[in-house]
Amino acid sequence: MTAPHPAPAPADIRFADGTELKEALREVDYIADDEFAVVVHLATALDRPLLLEGPAGVGKTELAKSLAEAAGRRLVRLQCYEGLDDNRALYEWDYAKQLLHVQMLRDRLSEQMAAFDDVADASRFLAAQDFGLYSEAFLSVRPLLEAILSPEPVVLLVDEVDRTEESMEALLLEVLAEGQVTIPEVGTFTARSAPWVILTSNDTRELSPALKRRCLHYHLDYPTPERERDIVTARAPEVESAVAADVVELARTLRELPLRKSPSIAEVIDAARAAVVLKATGVTVTSQAAIRDILLTALLKYTSDVDLARGRLDDGKSPAPVERAASDNNGERVTVASRPANTTTAVFRGHGGRDRGGIGVGNGRPARR
Repeated sequence: MTAPHPAPAPADIRFADGTELKEALREVDYIADDEFAVVVHLATALDRPLLLEGPAGVGKTELAKSLAEAAGRRLVRLQCYEGLDDNRALYEWDYAKQLLHVQMLRDRLSEQMAAFDDVADASRFLAAQDFGLYSEAFLSVRPLLEAILSPEPVVLLVDEVDRTEESMEALLLEVLAEGQVTIPEVGTFTARSAPWVILTSNDTRELSPALKRRCLHYHLDYPTPERERDIVTARAPEVESAVAADVVELARTLRELPLRKSPSIAEVIDAARAAVVLKATGVTVTSQAAIRDILLTALLKYTSDVDLARGRLDDGKSPAPVERAASDNNGERVTVASRPANTTTAVFRGHGGRDRGGIGVGNGRPARR
């Protein structure tokens, strides 16, 4: 019988330029602008790690997922957190498997040891043996080592690297700079394929210069209203463009307020889907404020933020400009726009919005044309 041919390795898809990569990402519903697409293409072409910094919820993690899907690569994800160590990031020894191996060797060793009358000779014999306990077969691989050992190219996502201690950054340097991992008991494992590495940071702390030096760097901020509308309609095709525009405008207004957590793109998509459901229930214009408040619960995650937003939207006062990002009590940075919000603009454009297919939710004031 003829042995079956081994399955062919997945093709290592490469992109000719930023435009081709941008179109490939769009096919998997990730909408990138031209500049960002060029930077991502450079990272893939040069096989350099890409460090994405910016507020939470702007699509940093989603880029790694979409890039893996567009290129036909497997995604390997290391979710960082405070207290992460090499046992969770690199490898640890499978002690249960090692113990089983020792038990299997015990009887054979007993027979061989019986031939020695002198304890010193027996000890030297044991010391000269290689029982294979510290070999690749007994490694429990973690994400970093998994990416290095993978025979097919992968996308390695090191997510929220700023949540780890600086000692963890030092552990990453060998992987990022040399594409290898050193295990003292075994030796050095060099990457069997060239992984694309994406690191994300929410700016909760400053990363070390040594880490940044080994990466291409890009600051990813909230998208423009036009691009965010494209993102919403791509991820939620059931949402009409007019409804998407209304929800995006509400999110833009909220992001200009000094909130503990500004609405992420995913939360805008959820709110747009909620708006479609509300529209399907046939809610009338008389309940505009109630519908807006319901949408606020999809966009905002803190009671204090909801109260602040309702107050600012109801009284029509513009928030004071804030020139820099602030941190909340949990250390998560909050990005606040430098220009004041125009809260007198109808978030959902009332009768005009319904004529365009919108859901007609506003703050009770005339819509701005």
